[in-house]
Amino acid sequence: MPKSRRAKIVHLSKTDKKGKELTLKLFANVQEAANTYTYIFVFSVENMRNSYLKTVRSEFSDSRLFFGKTKVMAKALGHDTASEVLTNVHKLAKYLNGNVGLFFTNRDPQSIIDYFQSFSESDFARAGIAATRTFTIPEGVVYSRGGELAAEDDVQMPHSLEVTVRKWGMPTRLVKGKVVLDADYTVCKEGQMLNSHQTALLKLFGVAMADFKIDMQAYYSSATEEVVEIGVMEE
Repeated sequence: MPKSRRAKIVHLSKTDKKGKELTLKLFANVQEAANTYTYIFVFSVENMRNSYLKTVRSEFSDSRLFFGKTKVMAKALGHDTASEVLTNVHKLAKYLNGNVGLFFTNRDPQSIIDYFQSFSESDFARAGIAATRTFTIPEGVVYSRGGELAAEDDVQMPHSLEVTVRKWGMPTRLVKGKVVLDADYTVCKEGQMLNSHQTALLKLFGVAMADFKIDMQAYYSSATEEVVEIGVMEE
């Protein structure tokens, strides 16, 4: 018997309850961490990747990292002297905007700053970001790395992929079972905003243009009860 096409009833109370529970949990966890650790860092993320964030969590298993709703985290710490959980911690609130999170630790602040200044992981770009360089595939037989390697060190692109790359914009054709370009083809130019076809081609040819980075912006010390802006401190 076919399924009914009538509109199904969705109980919003259930979905709201789950969302509220997650919000309350984040709020409680942030406040608990604030009263447990000496330092609270605000960090921003460039080219977010969950897999690399897990690497950071593993490296700092003795610390806590939260990457959730900024308004909830800011409210948990406190927006002013009347609502803050620690003296002057409300001064961190101005940094809790955008793609940011909280990092709680007892480790020395300078060691944390040094670690993240050198931490970077390359990955494939996603649509909507700017190309970091121009990538052009030379005319002739197309190789798996698109000219990034010498022909003798590379392998020819499988003929079965010709239809796919043509769908993504490459003006290729098959010649005796080989994928061929009649002229150089520029996949992207430096600074150009990438679309989904361009990012698919870059990934296919193994060209990484995104760097996952964590930038520490400021930290609070419960020992001094003050907030230190990291950029100013480095100057």
